[in-house]
Amino acid sequence: MKIQAGRADAFARSPDIKAQAVLVYGPDSGLVRERVDALMNSVLKGVADPFCMTDIDAGTIKSDPARLADEAAAMALTGARRVVKIRDATDTIAKTVEGFLDDAIGDALLVFAAGDLGPRSTLRKIFEKADNAAALPCYADDSRALDQVVRETLKESGLSAEPDALAYLVDHLGGDRALSRREMEKLALYKGKNDGTAITLDDAMACVGDTAAFDLDDLAYAMGDGDQPTVQRVYGRMTAEGTSPISILTAASRHVMRLHQVLGLRNDGGNMDQAMMKLRPPVFFKRKSQFKAQAGRWNGKLLARALDLLTTAELQAKSTDMPMQALTERALMQVTAAAKSARR
Repeated sequence: MKIQAGRADAFARSPDIKAQAVLVYGPDSGLVRERVDALMNSVLKGVADPFCMTDIDAGTIKSDPARLADEAAAMALTGARRVVKIRDATDTIAKTVEGFLDDAIGDALLVFAAGDLGPRSTLRKIFEKADNAAALPCYADDSRALDQVVRETLKESGLSAEPDALAYLVDHLGGDRALSRREMEKLALYKGKNDGTAITLDDAMACVGDTAAFDLDDLAYAMGDGDQPTVQRVYGRMTAEGTSPISILTAASRHVMRLHQVLGLRNDGGNMDQAMMKLRPPVFFKRKSQFKAQAGRWNGKLLARALDLLTTAELQAKSTDMPMQALTERALMQVTAAAKSARR
């Protein structure tokens, strides 16, 4: 079964009973871990019973293929259903997994955790096509999903956020679900659980600081300025730190779309400042003058071309085996060159 990204969280919390094996994969490693934990908890119900869980790596399955069926068929001493977690799953165990699914035994839930598997991945195809298995993609959160994550995480600590603070958090988190969760936990600790008052913009700015989200901002604005050296430096730092190329392309596309939106609002009769005030989330106050300058230089034709370059690169990165980092860097450099031409 191929599970759409929008249904992945719900499926992880309550998986289809027909799915004996689930593959959780994608560039957002934090989200992969979160959904693996949710799948396991759907069976274990929070009970840490070592007799009901086995944790092995894919290398063990590769060297001993019979181990997969043995673990699936094993019975817990308590009679409860078991969970078998297989870490670092790759195409090297595809044939073993396919053989098992063709003649599955036992009732254990097999959860395979993997990195970013392209659409041509043999293992991914097996899970997507099997009736008794499922594949859950884990891509970087978009603004809607991140808004929900922020609200839910704060609610767990008895907190809420003012609209400006919420917009700031959504704009400055993302790319990795685990990192976003940690930042929200840090904010809850700063504010104090069950404080009773809403988190303000000052609270959010004081706590959510030097993360990959700020690097995304730096890169997007440098791209919009046509500042090639800064784009290359920030991009190199982010990839070295493990930031997903998909999340970089998403952030760059969002910046271009916001510039395009402001131009459209201004063309409808408003001035630049009025148009910028209508953006949601609002432009970060320290970036307002830079954003305004970019909106004044770019035109609709150039922005449409820039968005096409970025979305095409993201589509190719998700649907082909072409190297994601090279695709991303090329698209960023092309858009940066367009921005440089807009300055003339």
